[in-house]
Amino acid sequence: MAKLRYNLDLIFANVFFGANFSFYVSLTRDFLDFEQIFMLQVLSGALFFIPFAVFSRRSYRIARRDFGNILIVTLLVVYGWMYVLLWGSSFTSPIDASTISTLGPAFTLIMAHVLHRRRVRPVRIVGVVFALAGAGILIFDEGFVLTHGSEAYGNALVLCAVVAIAINTVIIKPQLERFGTLVVMGWYYIIGLAITAPFFWKYIGHTDFFRLPVFAQAELAYILILGTVLPMYLLYRGTEKLTSVHTALYRYIQPLIAAVLAVVRKQAKFDASNLLAAVFIFAGIILVVLGVNREAVVRAMSREPAPPAAPRNRTQP
Repeated sequence: MAKLRYNLDLIFANVFFGANFSFYVSLTRDFLDFEQIFMLQVLSGALFFIPFAVFSRRSYRIARRDFGNILIVTLLVVYGWMYVLLWGSSFTSPIDASTISTLGPAFTLIMAHVLHRRRVRPVRIVGVVFALAGAGILIFDEGFVLTHGSEAYGNALVLCAVVAIAINTVIIKPQLERFGTLVVMGWYYIIGLAITAPFFWKYIGHTDFFRLPVFAQAELAYILILGTVLPMYLLYRGTEKLTSVHTALYRYIQPLIAAVLAVVRKQAKFDASNLLAAVFIFAGIILVVLGVNREAVVRAMSREPAPPAAPRNRTQP
């Protein structure tokens, strides 16, 4: 039953994240700048996660080197992931943005090899190539020119956000194991709030959010609570107890939810390029995940103790 609970955590986290893309597009096209949504996301995350850092004894045992890592990762998460993802989503379709977001495992593999010189098996290399080919189909669907403000430009920004979160995943693992996920995330938002607070007044001080249409207020509330705070908590709680294979495979829920909402709300059409890109990306990630799973099995077998030797027959004197 405990495993079921953590599987449900990952399922619901990805359902909530998938719906986010439709609401991002709706709000940024008609009512708000993406910077305004970003500032409110940081504020809502700070209100929830900072107490876990402030009231934990482990926070006061963070060494200078660990804090340096947390600082770098905060910039990657807050500006590299949250800010750039919103920026890209404001130009592209929910289907493209959510599909590209599933590339996380492939880029995590690349970053682990670059930063830690980890050996990469051929099946995982093929998986990465397939996944990158799928992303290329979406980005260059209308030609090899990235015009500012175009859909391809938005897709490229989403891809940059995925790279940022992949680097974060590789760098921050020792601190997560040492201090716990909620403590580290609390520090993400302490630092994130400090570096974004000077811009709050510029972006949200003069906006009367209560004058937005009711449905726009509901979409914004969804993004801040069900699309930011809750799924991040569920995602990290599930990831702590389950394997990276579970985390990667459940990401496929995101483009499914985003595509259904986008088509129903007439925000995008699912065309041949979307289908071809999805096939390449999903096949690529499955190969990456299979490679990871196979390596885990091999490592486990190599650590398995040898069976005890059979006792020798002793003759009585």
